[in-house]
Amino acid sequence: MSSTPDASLYVPRFNAMDAGGVRPFVDAVATAQLVTVGEDGIPDATFLPVLWDGDRLVGHLARANPHWRRIVDGSPALAIVTGPDAYVSPSWYATKREHGKVVPTWNYSVVHLRGRITVHDDATWVRGLVTRLTDRHESARDEPWAVTDAPADYVEKNLRPIVGVEVVVESVEAKAKLSQNRSDADRAGVATGLVADGRDADGLVAP
Repeated sequence: MSSTPDASLYVPRFNAMDAGGVRPFVDAVATAQLVTVGEDGIPDATFLPVLWDGDRLVGHLARANPHWRRIVDGSPALAIVTGPDAYVSPSWYATKREHGKVVPTWNYSVVHLRGRITVHDDATWVRGLVTRLTDRHESARDEPWAVTDAPADYVEKNLRPIVGVEVVVESVEAKAKLSQNRSDADRAGVATGLVADGRDADGLVAP
């Protein structure tokens, strides 16, 4: 698994996400927009919960969603994982008061995971996935809920309406556009401005 040299995600040098922070970022967001292209050349996209385990990104779609039926096993897929984003006003920059040569921008973080996709229309596989997803999101709770807490027949009934998908990750592209190219004073101004707008600046401005 490596970053492709001709990656389509535009990542200026100062916006490259730290390699060690990519998996924790994806794990924290825990969702992605899955994008695939059907045999007719028309793209499909679905928002879904995901787990990134080793070189596999796994998730599930509703059986009623036609997206999964249009996926050709082994075809390319793109999973887009996005973090918080926010408009950045040029009025927040300290340099605005110095020379006025500033413009608006947008801060955000995003990871693109590319690879080959497989559909898993298999109850055992889907149960395992749902169990792992549940454990991931319930484990920190004082009284975590488990799949086995529900009656077995009820669980089986609720597994039937979903289908699993698995992407073997072949490349990772990660970008964090967090005002890294601005001065310390400008970044401090952005953080103050975001807070004044009712936003949490954590994760939106580089330290």
